[in-house]
Amino acid sequence: MTVQSDLQKAIASCEAAKGSYSLMAQSTEDQETKQMFEQMSSEVDRHINFLNNRLSYLNENNPLNS
Repeated sequence: MTVQSDLQKAIASCEAAKGSYSLMAQSTEDQETKQMFEQMSSEVDRHINFLNNRLSYLNENNPLNS
């Protein structure tokens, strides 16, 4: 297993978590809970962005990809 495939799996997991948080935010009527799930989803966006940037860097700078 390569680092790139590990990153792709981590990104997929984060996307799934983000979807779950968004669904939970939509499913609740409690505004405080809704806000918490929306904040959690936003935090996962930062994680996904970092992971995507790292994956891009590795793809561009890995001599095996040339």
